[in-house]
Order: sequence, then C-alpha cells, then structure tokens
Amino acid sequence: MRKLAFIAFSICATSVGAQDIHFSQTTQTPLFINPAAAGVYDGWERVILNHRNQWLGSGTQFMTSAVAFDANIGKTRRSETPYLGVSALFFNDIGGDSKFGQQTGSIGLSGVIPMAGTGHLVSAGIQGSFSNRSADYSRLLFSSQWTGTAFDPNLLTGEQNGANFQYADVAGGLFYTFDAGGTNFRRREELKIQAGVSGFHLNKPTMKFAGVEGDRLNRKWIMHASVVADIPGSPIAIDGNVMQVFQGPHTETVLGAIARYRLINGTHYTGYSQAAYIGLGAYYRVGDAICPAFVIDMYGFKFGISYDYTISSMRKAYTGGSLEFSLSYTNLSHALFKWKGRR
Repeated sequence: MRKLAFIAFSICATSVGAQDIHFSQTTQTPLFINPAAAGVYDGWERVILNHRNQWLGSGTQFMTSAVAFDANIGKTRRSETPYLGVSALFFNDIGGDSKFGQQTGSIGLSGVIPMAGTGHLVSAGIQGSFSNRSADYSRLLFSSQWTGTAFDPNLLTGEQNGANFQYADVAGGLFYTFDAGGTNFRRREELKIQAGVSGFHLNKPTMKFAGVEGDRLNRKWIMHASVVADIPGSPIAIDGNVMQVFQGPHTETVLGAIARYRLINGTHYTGYSQAAYIGLGAYYRVGDAICPAFVIDMYGFKFGISYDYTISSMRKAYTGGSLEFSLSYTNLSHALFKWKGRR
C-alpha cells in the first residue's frame, strides 16, 4: 500500500507542475534564490555542489543534484568600483516510479555596484535557462489495470506514454548587502545584512504533459533576507535567514538560524588568512518540516549537512525524512581568471 501511495503522489506531481524543486539549506543555494547574487561574496570565484535525497526509505527515489559556478569580472581587491558577476547553474531532479525528471542549465549575468566607503552594495541580475522534462508512464499502475483481485501491468492503460518536452525560461532579481566592516577580504564581519527579491519563470513557459493543453508554469516570486552578527567579545556569531516563496496557489516559508563558533581569526585587511568556524542550528519550513543542520567552514571550503524531519500531515503516510548535503569552495586569495585592471 505504501508503494501505491507514492505512485499516486508521483502522478499528482506531474499533473500539478506548479511547484519548483527546493533545498533546505537556503544559504548554500544563492543562485537558486536570486540571479543577482552572482559575484556578490567575499572572493573571486565560487563553486557550489548540492544534493538532496528526499523521503529516505520510501521504496522509490526522489533526488536532486546541482552544481553552480559564479565569478566576477572587473572586481578589485577593495571593491570600490562597479563590476560584473557571471554564473552558470545545472541541476538534475528525478523522482517517483515514473522517473519523472527535470534537467536544467542556466547562465546568468549581474551588475554589482559597491558604494565606496559605506559598506553598502546593490546588484541586479538576469538568468536564462533551458530545461528538459521527461517521464515514463509505463512504469506506473493505473486503475484500468485492476482485474478485481490484482494489478496486471500487461493490460492497456488508455494513457499516452510518457512526457518529453523542452522549454526556455527567464529569471531576474535585485540584491542588497550592508557590511559594517567593509564588503570584501576581511575577517568575518561583526554585522552583515543581505536582502533581495527575485522572480522566476517570468515568461510563464508552457508545459506539455500528455493530454494536458495550455498548462503554463506559474511565476515564482521570492523575498529573502539574512543577517550575520558576532556576539561582542565572543567567538560566537549568529547566522539567521528567512525566505518567503510565492508560486501560483503555493507558498513556502523557510526560517533558519545557525550558531557559529569561530576557530580561527582571519586577517582584517589582506584576506590571506581566512576565518574558520563550525556551526550548528536548524532550518524550519513552516508547517512542513524542521531541519537540524551542521556546517563547517575552513580554508575556503564550506560543508553542510541537514536532515528534514517531517511534521506535516504527510507524516501519516510516510515517517521518514530527507537528507541534504552541500559543499562549496570560494577562491578567497588570488583570482584564477585575471584581466587587465584587476588589483
């Protein structure tokens, strides 16, 4: 019965088509949240890997893997002049007995304007994507295959087999940062605030599932904010964040709080010695799941692990959770990709 429940859910998921994939570790998915985040970080180049295995032990697989890269063009060590951020993103999402999947590749461009000497920075970005969606309905069982005593997979279903279509997509966003100690190449700041707003599927691409006409992907709107604040006289800092998502009739609210313990103090100006810390906390997807998380940041590498513990009514059908990993590397010292004018 449990497997049949997940089969039914898989069918529903293909027909709704309105909600996007999501990760719990929102601080480790900046390009999924806002295209204007490209190039807005301490360092020169950044690579982020994400993997999520949803509903462990359910008898069927729901997995999402992603890799993102962004770099800056024209950024100086003091970051007092405008520069560009460029990004590339790819993810593969597959789930359910039908192997319903989505493969998406994106490229993005942002314009970043630091306000010299103030700690304020604003950016605007755009992202273009190309996606493929597919499913194999022959792997599913339908009511027309019920003989009265059992399901016979050899009986005709009366359904068109599978879905395989492609579409182009457009996203854009605005991003703001205030860094009380300067925007780049310093030790972890005493106070850093970031906020943004973004829109995805702005062109409302058409979905072409079998037997469904005129179905369009709803626009998705995201508002997000975060703050990192050191506790004065202490090696502990609080990293808090919030994200609100609207997409058609669906909403999602994610709250996060990580307590970080600083293991190494970074140099204040040169950036050649970087701060290192470990962190422990949780994310809370309101009304759905609580996600304990652990993170370690050292020598430009940041590793995170979290586990979603379902608290919604979905728990009546499934008592397991979801495991998520993230790994990022930020080049903090010398740029790999050099160009005239950088110093």
